[in-house]
Amino acid sequence: MSLFFDFEQIATPLRNPIVTIGNFDGVHRGHLTLFEMVKQRAAMVNGQSVVITFDPHPLKVMKPGNGPPLITPTEQKLDLIKAAGIEVIFCIPFTKDFAAISAREFIQHILLEEIGIKEIIVGYDYSFGRGREGNIELLKEMGQSGRFLVHVAEPVKIDNKLVSSTAIRKLVQEGNLSDAKLLLGRDYQICGQVIKGMNRGGRLLGFPTANLDPVDELVPRVGVYAVHVLIDDVVFEGVTNIGYNPTFGKGPFSVETHILNFEKNLVGQNIIIQFKKRLRSEKKFGSIDELSEQINKDVTLARNIFSSHQN
Repeated sequence: MSLFFDFEQIATPLRNPIVTIGNFDGVHRGHLTLFEMVKQRAAMVNGQSVVITFDPHPLKVMKPGNGPPLITPTEQKLDLIKAAGIEVIFCIPFTKDFAAISAREFIQHILLEEIGIKEIIVGYDYSFGRGREGNIELLKEMGQSGRFLVHVAEPVKIDNKLVSSTAIRKLVQEGNLSDAKLLLGRDYQICGQVIKGMNRGGRLLGFPTANLDPVDELVPRVGVYAVHVLIDDVVFEGVTNIGYNPTFGKGPFSVETHILNFEKNLVGQNIIIQFKKRLRSEKKFGSIDELSEQINKDVTLARNIFSSHQN
């Protein structure tokens, strides 16, 4: 796999490149369908499968403060595209100068002259170029004169649900991780570094926790979840509380995980939390003992879920 951050980094011409373009936030099952089409066409013409994506999300540049919370940080997105079997990835810095390129210029100077595309595969609603002026009709028009083929992928639906990044964001924000998994094709996860917390979990409650500082922008709805925790590529079971610890007086937002059968200090270490099932909403308890009793019930429920393979 080759990864480029600038079109000018191409040292030797690509071999019959078959291309798809998009933000691909989430790298969900709709995106994976596009990638499969790209790989299949590449195999048919002895070509290379190519994905062009952008960093940051264009809306974060064009409408600062109004961009959507990303499902996948850039590093994870690139890892997922690579894992999908794509041979060449372009992760292009999205700037206002780049946004000012007209749709025709983008096709002529970038797709044809820089990359030399033979075919392009896009989603049914694809648009591009300055002011999103480019569309599938323009691609087909210039494809005829520029000698490249255009394929349009139909929308992907699963259980009659349209697979889209917008739909997945909504499901995660609602805490509906099972439907989010259905559309993503994998468990939703967040990652980050473990930081020093209030030291209440083990000292007061009997359930020590790892307090995560997430790099992710999209965090599931406040509540308690059964999770898998990846530490140095080893999977552990756990229970994560997302919220404000109201029993102790409303505190700062936190993501705290009690890892089952684990006693090491993780402060300063990076971990990944994969959400398996929402257990309950966060609530204020009348005493620390009541909270501790509820956490014990949460842990028992999580163990039952893991042992019965409901994850």
